[in-house]
Amino acid sequence: MGNKKTDFLQLIKKQRDSKKEEKFEGTFLEYLDLVAADPDIAKFAHKRLCDVIESHGVSTVTDDDPRKNKIFNGDNVKVYEYFAPEFYGMERVISKIMRFLNSAAKKGEESRQVLLLMGPVGAGKSALTEHIKKSLEHSPYYSLKGDPQSGEPLQLIPRSLRAKFEKLLGVSIDGDLSPVARHLLLEEYDGEYEKFPVVQTTFSQRGRRGIAVVPPMDANSQDVSVLIGSEDISKLDKYSEDDPRILSLNGAFNVGNRGIVELVEVFKNEIEFLHTIITATQEKRVPSPGKHDMVHFDGVILAHCNESEWNRFRSSHTNEAILDRIVKINVPYVLELNQEIKIYEKILNRSDFDAHIAPHTLKIASMFSVMSRLKQSQKCDILTKMKIYNGEDVIEKGRVKKIDIKDLREESRDEGMTGISTRFIMKSIDAALSDSENGFVTPISIMSSITSQVKEQLINEDFRDRCLELIQKVVREEYLKILENEIAKAFVTAYEEQAQSLFDTYLDNAEAHTTRVSIKDKITKEEREPDEKFMRAIEEQIGITGSARDGFRSDVTAYMFAKLRRGEKVNYKSYEPLKEAIESYLINSVKDMARIVTKSKTRDDEQQKKYGDMISVMVEEYGYTPESAEEVLTFASNNLWRDS
Repeated sequence: MGNKKTDFLQLIKKQRDSKKEEKFEGTFLEYLDLVAADPDIAKFAHKRLCDVIESHGVSTVTDDDPRKNKIFNGDNVKVYEYFAPEFYGMERVISKIMRFLNSAAKKGEESRQVLLLMGPVGAGKSALTEHIKKSLEHSPYYSLKGDPQSGEPLQLIPRSLRAKFEKLLGVSIDGDLSPVARHLLLEEYDGEYEKFPVVQTTFSQRGRRGIAVVPPMDANSQDVSVLIGSEDISKLDKYSEDDPRILSLNGAFNVGNRGIVELVEVFKNEIEFLHTIITATQEKRVPSPGKHDMVHFDGVILAHCNESEWNRFRSSHTNEAILDRIVKINVPYVLELNQEIKIYEKILNRSDFDAHIAPHTLKIASMFSVMSRLKQSQKCDILTKMKIYNGEDVIEKGRVKKIDIKDLREESRDEGMTGISTRFIMKSIDAALSDSENGFVTPISIMSSITSQVKEQLINEDFRDRCLELIQKVVREEYLKILENEIAKAFVTAYEEQAQSLFDTYLDNAEAHTTRVSIKDKITKEEREPDEKFMRAIEEQIGITGSARDGFRSDVTAYMFAKLRRGEKVNYKSYEPLKEAIESYLINSVKDMARIVTKSKTRDDEQQKKYGDMISVMVEEYGYTPESAEEVLTFASNNLWRDS
């Protein structure tokens, strides 16, 4: 206990000492020296926010990243490291946010606009906003001591001298002193602004320094003082109405000066309440309480809402003035399967659930959520569309299905603005984890949990029926295919080696067929004709028949030798159509034996050994527990190979 007490004291002392780190406090004249040495300390709010986010690192999706061509259509999408650990599949949304901040930082029109994040519930609007605000937390900045607005000290400089100071310091100077700061300058320092004290402080949402949040308010309780502060009536017996000392500049635009003002679910407020936005954006000024002058405002206004609120607000022509001051960025649900899986993994890693999650469980949940967000296409079915959006090659008749992801997106521009939320899926996963009696969850239990949630929670009948069809038919059938392949792979000893051997044999025969030469037997050294029966057996697995065979064999040969010429390694996974054909051939070759193993209620010794070996592979190589492996094999025995 004594040692722990010492440890506690050390932690407390260390934290306290860190708080005592020397912070600047000096006169305005001394502050000018700081600005001369580093003009960046006097930057405006948009640039400060943009710089602090970019300081964590900015990169571009590289050419060797398969997502560049398959997901981003070859575009040079930027990746902002500050967001990367927290947000998945949102690169384009984040790029748009940063484009806004970059333009605003350069004093473009965006510097006089509200940034509005609009999207469905649970899409990540609030999380993005919180993360953006968090970037400023504890960042230092300089302000006038005693000024409730934490004004920029350079505003002390008279307008007649600003051009000269701007040239000397290499900065831009904008705005005026708050009424309180002006009163302090005249009354306390006799107008000698070089003596005005300047302090270094830090942004803090909790401390209401540079970060302000405006929650939606009931129409009956809305008060503009929440935005601009109020007059302290208790001081009216001491000071006159026009005395700045009666002002309580503690509204959101006062607090958020130099930083961020967040407007939560902004359009739930009455229009009159939002009129302050007009002057705050266009004129960089907000009203002060009572009879006092307008107050300068330099801050990022960040709002968010859902689609129904946005549509209702913009439908009224009386709101045009505010609409003209808004840059709207859609925040849709994630449509990339692998990224959606990462979101669930992140959330689960932060929870206290310690149950075993069997392979494919989160993938199955993600398949359902992503497909629920997709719109029907004339070009392909919903499952194929999901796979294309995930950057997967879809094989049809021996060829990669040529559907441009860009065309699919153009077909449904507002895709991802409806569907099942991440929050809904997490509730389903939580329910499955909580109901688990054996300490594990599998795709089977997740499908069951999602089905229950859909029936209980979804109100719209058409959407509910569509979701039930997705989970009970499309997702279930896809899982059965995944499971069938996995069982067969677990059943086959040295699966990879066998697949590679089939690949090598096929490639030798296809090359000989294409170049019209004989093939030399590797054992007998005798020359023979290419094995037509073997090649056809492989090709038939993916529907290659008749005249299409010659073209397929030529394509495979040309593709492989092109890779070899580039110095790339070649294996059975190199060409997706051939990979699928070989895997299908191999799986079908052991299917009969796999049926016996999975469906047999009374196994002989040999079958029992095979079954045990299969369980071992599933545990050691695929990540199951013996219990979860048993559950999925029981499911397989009841649902696979029903024609046997």
